[in-house]
Amino acid sequence: MSMDQMDERVKKEILDHTEDSHDTLKDDIWNHIDQELFQEKNRKEKQMKKKRKSKIIPIIIAVAAGVMLLFSTQTDTGLALIKQIKDLFEPEKQITQSIEGTDEETDVILQEGKDAKYVIYIDEERYKLVQGEESDIITTKEPLEDKYPEVSMEIKQFKDISPEEMVTTLESKLPTEYTQVTETESVKEPVVGYKLHGITGSEWDSPVTNVYVVSNNNGGSFVITEKYFLEAAEGHGARFYAMLQQFEIVK
Repeated sequence: MSMDQMDERVKKEILDHTEDSHDTLKDDIWNHIDQELFQEKNRKEKQMKKKRKSKIIPIIIAVAAGVMLLFSTQTDTGLALIKQIKDLFEPEKQITQSIEGTDEETDVILQEGKDAKYVIYIDEERYKLVQGEESDIITTKEPLEDKYPEVSMEIKQFKDISPEEMVTTLESKLPTEYTQVTETESVKEPVVGYKLHGITGSEWDSPVTNVYVVSNNNGGSFVITEKYFLEAAEGHGARFYAMLQQFEIVK
């Protein structure tokens, strides 16, 4: 109802009923008029709120875009954001892993990779993470005796090499280091990516490797290389597997 129409209706109601109506009827008329005015007021207020909302939403979008631009261009701010994301992970937790056929409850500690590109939980009772210039290495907390082959898990990022290209390179390299190399397979556990496996010999101390290639979600790859010996497959091998299940890339 327009304001002009409302004015006419008010006049009509007053002229038709004021002179001969009782007080009760007058009250009813004025209540009816007041209700009409109130509804009209509410309708206009809703329209104004809707207009304000339509103006505010683009502002929110613009602010969000500005924040994203800031994070992508300011190194310190970007690293701070990464730290906040990392802080969302529990600093310590307990996992269940199968060691030599027996479930074992193990306390693990959160560790971050070089430049905070990934996080992983480590069984610090048995292992330590050593950060290097080009890669990080998880190895035994106490050095092994010389009679044992190397036990380690190296995590290295190749920013400009895709997982598929990396797999092709490793398929050529691995046979030069191990006498038996199995066919590359796609895996979803302990990580999502590709797995290559190599072994030399069948003795207790025969060196074994598992190499996992994982996308870094930015056109490059993480290469995770496990090294242990045959007798340790259900020990160190199983523990490495459990740790890798906790591997997470931090964008």
